[in-house]
Amino acid sequence: MNSNYPNKQTFYTEYMELQLRKSSQFLMPVKLNRSATIEGNYNIYPAQPIGENKIFNGYESLTRWIIEQKTVIIDGYTGVFWDRVKLILQKQIEAEGLKVNWIETAAFLKPVSEIETLVQPYLGAEDSVWGTKCLLEIKDLYVFEDLAAQLPDDGCDINIVIGTAASLVNWDSPIIYIDIPKNELQYRMRGNSVTNLGNDQIQEPFLMYKRFYFVDWVLLNQHKKAILDKITVLADGQWPTDINWMLATDFKDGLNKISQSTIRVRPWFEPGAWGGQWIKQHILNVNEDVVNYAWSFELIVPENGLVFESDGYLLEASFDFLMFYNQKKVLGKHAEKFGDEFPIRFDFLDTYDGGNLSIQCHPKLKYIQEIFGETITQDETYYILDCEKDAHVYLGFQENIDPEIFRNELEKSQDEGIEVNITDYIQSHSAKKHDLFLIPNGTVHSAGAGNLVLEISATPYIFTFKMYDWLRLDLDGNPRPINIDHAFNNLNFERKGNRVQEELISTPKVLETGKDWELIHLPTHADHFYDVHRIDFDSEVRIETDSCCHVMMLVEGESIRIETADGSNQIFAYAETFVVPAAANSYKITNLGKSKAKVVKAFLK
Repeated sequence: MNSNYPNKQTFYTEYMELQLRKSSQFLMPVKLNRSATIEGNYNIYPAQPIGENKIFNGYESLTRWIIEQKTVIIDGYTGVFWDRVKLILQKQIEAEGLKVNWIETAAFLKPVSEIETLVQPYLGAEDSVWGTKCLLEIKDLYVFEDLAAQLPDDGCDINIVIGTAASLVNWDSPIIYIDIPKNELQYRMRGNSVTNLGNDQIQEPFLMYKRFYFVDWVLLNQHKKAILDKITVLADGQWPTDINWMLATDFKDGLNKISQSTIRVRPWFEPGAWGGQWIKQHILNVNEDVVNYAWSFELIVPENGLVFESDGYLLEASFDFLMFYNQKKVLGKHAEKFGDEFPIRFDFLDTYDGGNLSIQCHPKLKYIQEIFGETITQDETYYILDCEKDAHVYLGFQENIDPEIFRNELEKSQDEGIEVNITDYIQSHSAKKHDLFLIPNGTVHSAGAGNLVLEISATPYIFTFKMYDWLRLDLDGNPRPINIDHAFNNLNFERKGNRVQEELISTPKVLETGKDWELIHLPTHADHFYDVHRIDFDSEVRIETDSCCHVMMLVEGESIRIETADGSNQIFAYAETFVVPAAANSYKITNLGKSKAKVVKAFLK
């Protein structure tokens, strides 16, 4: 049982509700069980305290607030259980002897067939896992004129417009915005309890995810940004029968606080075909009743959320709120270039006692822009956080690579189920702790079994062109998609032979030294727009941001304390990802452990 649940009754109540979602992962608790969190250990529910009486729990308190307003707009993300929200609020409002008029935005959606026609150009081929970023607006999915023309009913005590895009109504009324974490949205999707925006049919998860990524999330994020300054209340809708909420003014104060001190998102974890055992063995409070963990979304901000805490109550909001409000504080001198888009990603690939990743590559910049509508491409590096003795990384081609023979071998394998002796074509390199392998776009690569890889990368994260996947099935017994055509449109066959060792395996260089510290440069490739340093130290070091955002992790040691110029203090444990925004200006890192600490720092060039 997850130790964040204080008793069996609470656990089983939650368990019954979780039938609405399909996941091995625990639902974040409404209220933090502080005894389950040990300072100095990896925390799966990192929360920023924002003071007392800032986050309120339950529909009863929210109902009281709504009654005071009389007329409200309840907007929010797709995947919210709008029928449940309405039913709970209606019962509580009517219990007060009040009459409520509901206007539901779902009633103003265009017919499903018309919406499907509108979004189809952005979904690519039916059997493809990729589409291209949608260029529509959210109002295009609705009979906008009719929705905007709705008026309150003066014969009712309370008037509420409810549902996704409710703010399209032309009312000068407070807006409650109900957010939902992307992981919970996907668990509901897999549990067949939600559909895509404007659709009334459950589809295969990969088709729904594609629609979410390329259409729904694009439209909803644009809409959220458009109404940002009008939101009065922010609510967290991830619990099926409960809710936590706060005033937008307090939420903005919380964002301002972390945008000049430290930022840590809530990580989430996923099993996979090649997954390993490191995460299960080293991270407290994850569900151990799973076959493996393949990924930890440490800082993949299109899908991670920020958690705030008041009086023990937790409220999670999507990371894009921070970028909409505070992009200049977060990115400093790089804000003009990247805007709302946070450009660096940290995640774990766990193959410890697991299997090899697929042989793969990622798109060139022009290709990802023209084919998929992204602005930056998936340039990656593999930092080896931990590994077994015989661990290795596949990277770059053999000197004698013949692209035509290689392609024929891959296609024969796919068609006839024949194993490929992959090292006839691709180099295998021994991996050891703290190695950094460089994977600019177009580079053939794979993490071999026996690694815990910290993937330090550009933010795009789904554009992986698999060429060979060891003839295995996914965890549901289905073949994993192979993308030979896309791969061969992007592979750089000049990254072969000795050039791989010279250009794609980083050679550390000491830049500066002090009494008990070293600043080490782990150079990235010329194609990478970010660079990597590591700070090795015994006691403490001081660092200036120089108007640059630093994405960091303790990669050796027990725990550290970060003190920023505004007086904020935060303790981070081994393997926890955190961000020091540009506006922090300077910070001190103190080693709280008995052995030397090593901290990786990724930053924009």
